[in-house]
Amino acid sequence: MASTNNVTELIIVGLFQDPEVQRGCFVVFLLVYLATVVGNGLIVLTVNVSKSLRSPMYFFLSYLSLVEITYSSTVVPKFMTDLLAKIKTISLEGCVAQIFFFHFFGVTEIFLLTVMAYDRYVAICKPLHYTTIMSRCVCRLLVAGSWLGGFFHSMVQIIITLQLSFCGPNVIDHYFCDLHPLFKLSCTDTSVEGVIVLANSGLFSVFSFLLLVSSYIVILYNLRNHSAEGRRKALSTCASHITVVVLFFGPAIFLYMRPPSTFTEDKLVAVFYTVVTPMLNPIIYTLRNAEVKNAMRKLWGKRMNSGRD
Repeated sequence: MASTNNVTELIIVGLFQDPEVQRGCFVVFLLVYLATVVGNGLIVLTVNVSKSLRSPMYFFLSYLSLVEITYSSTVVPKFMTDLLAKIKTISLEGCVAQIFFFHFFGVTEIFLLTVMAYDRYVAICKPLHYTTIMSRCVCRLLVAGSWLGGFFHSMVQIIITLQLSFCGPNVIDHYFCDLHPLFKLSCTDTSVEGVIVLANSGLFSVFSFLLLVSSYIVILYNLRNHSAEGRRKALSTCASHITVVVLFFGPAIFLYMRPPSTFTEDKLVAVFYTVVTPMLNPIIYTLRNAEVKNAMRKLWGKRMNSGRD
């Protein structure tokens, strides 16, 4: 797995050490994870079944919800089983796989959020050309490009990981595998790798965040030419998107913009963006979107009626 490697298994410190606290956390995180899977899964199902949610915005939303499920699933199930284990371990291969999929789905989400911002920009700033620009073919290409972008980003992370040498310590002071905790275990200098991670994760997150914020500023500026009802609907949609962007990018920028030589992992911040944020997204999008709520009511109404029959 690395140029010099005497380590085949890693011990994970975890989030808490008290067994009672760990058992309590298991129940809490189980409920949060179930809410994440059910909430996001319901959005995916509703968008794909409902005929009223055929616009590109909901097409992208369904893929965002799918990514949220997979993103959370790369960390939370292993994290929950570790809460009940006396000794928390993971193989080096399993650690590398977790890093790959965690960054793959995380960066895919960044690209999807950017695509959704572009979709809102075209809908509000170029309404007459919206159906032509955001055709079904273009939407599929944008989603495919998002997955491809996540894959290439993740491959860079994996190449960095494979260059690390582990020859002694094997205790990760975290509750899942990521590059910064692994840097602390490497027996070689990781300053070059730290700069690459800073550019590939930290600066990428900052530039993506600034791009998204700029796009929404342009969108909000152009809303002045719309009717009061049009402004209200657009502001409601954009508010949901902006909330998700801030919740996702805030913790990521906080963690990955720090230099690895002085990095102190904040586990609670990591819990927020790996466990809590994926659960909040479906709540944010459905509470502020009447079309999604109505489509869900119709979907469940039909299922309840068919169940009675």
